Amino acid sequence: MASRTIDIHPHVISDDETAYPPTPLFGKRSDWSKERPSTVETLIAAMDHAGVDKAAVVHSSTTYGFDNSYVVDACNRYPDRLVAVGSVDMRADDAVKVIHGWANAGLVGLRIFTGGSTKAFDPTELEDPAMYPAWEACGELGLPICIQTGATGLPQVRALATRFPHVKIVLDHLARPDFTDGPPYAAAQSLFDLAPFVNIHFKLTPRTFVDAIKGGAAPETLFPKLVETFGAQRMAWGSNYPTSEGTLEGNLNRARECLASVSATDREWIFARTAQSLYPRLAD
Repeated sequence: MASRTIDIHPHVISDDETAYPPTPLFGKRSDWSKERPSTVETLIAAMDHAGVDKAAVVHSSTTYGFDNSYVVDACNRYPDRLVAVGSVDMRADDAVKVIHGWANAGLVGLRIFTGGSTKAFDPTELEDPAMYPAWEACGELGLPICIQTGATGLPQVRALATRFPHVKIVLDHLARPDFTDGPPYAAAQSLFDLAPFVNIHFKLTPRTFVDAIKGGAAPETLFPKLVETFGAQRMAWGSNYPTSEGTLEGNLNRARECLASVSATDREWIFARTAQSLYPRLAD
């Protein structure tokens, strides 16, 4: 039986910078990680308050670079509630060895951060054959790979999904499409063109729900189209707590309101079962 609610995209930041020193990717630390950091204890309290059962906690690359120590240690403190999704230098010569090491330490998935709050998206990393051994290792270990990119990186995502059909890919923030033109959402066609790639999954986060009410977009037209195109089994809710402003509970309530136009079964997948299919340790 699926848990009531699973969060597939919160973050944690340690309050002990001696034990876990910041080493941000690209040399610039994200503003949110300084202004509203959340320790694992704060996350657990927010989950309890919101009624969130479990979470796949995503490593903060803009705080710790490729050092997954805190997200792994934090999630290992709450093994019945949390699993860790980390980040490594996929192009490094020792990437396969490093991936095995972190997997043995507790990581259940990886994330590639091609840009975001501290840097413009650069999808060329996704084209580098030096990453291929790391992708093969993730396939062998059953580690899904999250990709942080925008529409500019979707051709590279398609190529990776074709080359590595045995690797589950998860696009952060639904890959930030443009829905402002409204139905039939032609401006987001590059996103909908991913439908045949069944190993590609999607995170619905606060950014998605904000975009669903911009311009001509509306939740009652957008989310049924997303479900019809991809199937709820390929979509999962993520709070983006504490990166997104507002409380975890508030962001969850907004998601529930926006998804009221899809079936109860579809919501069960989006709020729990898809996360469990990606990260089986989240299953009851």
